[in-house]
Amino acid sequence: MGKYFQSFAEAAYILLVFILLTAAIIYISLVTPLSSQEKWQEILIPEGDTYSHAVTILKNAGIIENRFPLILLGRLTMKDRKIKPGYYNLSASMTPLQIFDKLVKGEAIFYTITIPEGFALEDIKLKLKTTKLINEESWKLVYDKNFLGSLGIKAPSLEGYLFPETYNFAKGTEPTTILKTMVQKLRENYDKTLIERAGELGMSENEVMTLASIIEKETFIDEERPVVSAVYHNRLKKNMKLQADPTVVYGIRSYMQSITKEDLRRKTPYNTYVIKGLPPGPIASPGLKSIKATLYPAKASYLYFVSKNDGTHHFSKTNEEHSRAVMLYQRNNENNRSQDAQEKVN
Repeated sequence: MGKYFQSFAEAAYILLVFILLTAAIIYISLVTPLSSQEKWQEILIPEGDTYSHAVTILKNAGIIENRFPLILLGRLTMKDRKIKPGYYNLSASMTPLQIFDKLVKGEAIFYTITIPEGFALEDIKLKLKTTKLINEESWKLVYDKNFLGSLGIKAPSLEGYLFPETYNFAKGTEPTTILKTMVQKLRENYDKTLIERAGELGMSENEVMTLASIIEKETFIDEERPVVSAVYHNRLKKNMKLQADPTVVYGIRSYMQSITKEDLRRKTPYNTYVIKGLPPGPIASPGLKSIKATLYPAKASYLYFVSKNDGTHHFSKTNEEHSRAVMLYQRNNENNRSQDAQEKVN
């Protein structure tokens, strides 16, 4: 019996020593970098990839030497299913433990994209293409009827549905994910209360976004948004053409260029000097303030407004009052231009 116990104790001791040595070796391998040279690489962990395959990618790239320590660490911590896809900036000079931590926290290469209020699709496209998050082929999704349908959007395109916000997208994020994220942000802001209010006004989501986009392009003065909204609601009720200048140049050229009389007569589906009612879809991405102004117009009977050339507008109830205001501010604007020209000559 004593010899049996002694043999068992010896075996247990040997096993304990083996376990401790193995643990020490694994620990050392986890905290020891493969190389002292800081040679950085962009390593892609694809979406839907398994942890085991991700570790294989690291080994094949020469970032780690042995798969086993990282595989074991993932299993023991139960974080092997928590790694996040994306492009990672990694080096063999990092310890496997540092690499593991980076993958679990999702510290991939990210791009910060800010979409200001009033940006049109072409502006957003330029921002996304600059970071190579999207290309010409994938951009076609914004006009794809099936894709629009999957998002519940009844409009000609995603114009107006990519909510103005600051986004952080990992390099390599699928274009569908990027566009869905931006639409989802709109859904988060265009909440149940606003949807119910739209129902009270008899407006569809597309009509709300369309009018809000026009308001967004007409004024950047917050106090004026509900008043501009009132003008358009009043004109719609009277079956008057909206005659909104920003719709005239939509899809033709930059909003920054002056509008000509020829532009006003140009027949496009969006030119509200030609068509009655709202255009078929938004002309830009409206912010929440313009969306709310659309749904909560000011209690005013104005039918017209004209720029005062200082960022604000003069609002009128009658065509006669509006004509006088146009003459006044156009004359002032012409006088200012003449004065500027004279100063340049002198």
